[in-house]
Amino acid sequence: MSDIAIPTEPIGSIPRPHELLEGIVEFDAGTISEARLDALYERAVRDTIGQFEATGSPVITDGEQRKPSFATYPLHGLQNLAADGVTIPFADGHVRQLPRLTAGPFRYAVHADQYLDEAQKYATVPVKQAVISASALSLLYPQAGIATYSRDAFLEDLVREAVADIRGSLQKGAYNVQVDFTEARLSLKLDPSKGLLNAFVDLNNRVLDHFSHEDQTRIGVHTCPGGDRDTTHSADVDYAELLPTLFTLKAGNFYIQLASEKDRERVLRIIRDHARSDHRIFVGVIDPINPRVETSEEVRDRVLEAAEYIAPSRLGTTDDCGFAPFGDDTSTARQTAFEKIRARVAGTELAARTLGAAALKV
Repeated sequence: MSDIAIPTEPIGSIPRPHELLEGIVEFDAGTISEARLDALYERAVRDTIGQFEATGSPVITDGEQRKPSFATYPLHGLQNLAADGVTIPFADGHVRQLPRLTAGPFRYAVHADQYLDEAQKYATVPVKQAVISASALSLLYPQAGIATYSRDAFLEDLVREAVADIRGSLQKGAYNVQVDFTEARLSLKLDPSKGLLNAFVDLNNRVLDHFSHEDQTRIGVHTCPGGDRDTTHSADVDYAELLPTLFTLKAGNFYIQLASEKDRERVLRIIRDHARSDHRIFVGVIDPINPRVETSEEVRDRVLEAAEYIAPSRLGTTDDCGFAPFGDDTSTARQTAFEKIRARVAGTELAARTLGAAALKV
């Protein structure tokens, strides 16, 4: 049988264990020590990696067990922030709010390679590392400006820090680095003229320009409509308005939410028409917001559907987004997340065998 290799990767987060969530609350209340909390984090990372590997996933993450959030981990511990930054409204009415930068210079307090270091202590398979995009963090700078720190100076500092965030993980042996760009689709809701989207892409390309073509093949970009508390912030935005611009990013891999799209074939046609021939397209075949576990056959069929529009040599599979939004990090969905990942892996293997058998007949 002819071999067809279809890579499969997760996006990032896994709901944290209940014992860790309780520990975080207890630490904030001052009832347990930092050493005790650190031990709970370490246990959660070790358990997450063990369960991740048990799914058969050839590439894993640490489940983002230690990150305070996928977007704000670089800010943890910074003193030059206020709480009243940009707000992000979700479809169900709840709102998330970013901090606001109050003074310069801007520096990351935490770089993502710190999480990679710990994951690699326990992992026996390749580990990918997710980082937040420079464009997301650009929203920290207030519209009114900062008298002693210009926006241009801030962006110079931000680009330097974002480059270091990616480079550190590549140098420490990350299988690849995924840039989370979930604000891309949202930008079109905030500014239908695409001015904000173009500015975001230009800023992220300033970061990616610091990497060689070889490095760029190990860098990917993730887009989705922003899952949080079982809802999204921009699922109503037409992918046709986003994807042509998204593919101008100087990255080799694109992780695209697709399983939860109402018209997957329409999106696949857009991808076919606008992605470059050297892009690897990881299509979402698992919907983390839906509590039902997909069957491996459903995943197989979604992969085969995608293969009608994207050459199998350029195709990969992934989850629509991370799994923490599914249970809002309450751990109720932790085991469901691993079951869904197992289905993704098994279904991708089924599709690869089907495509291989078809190729042999030709």
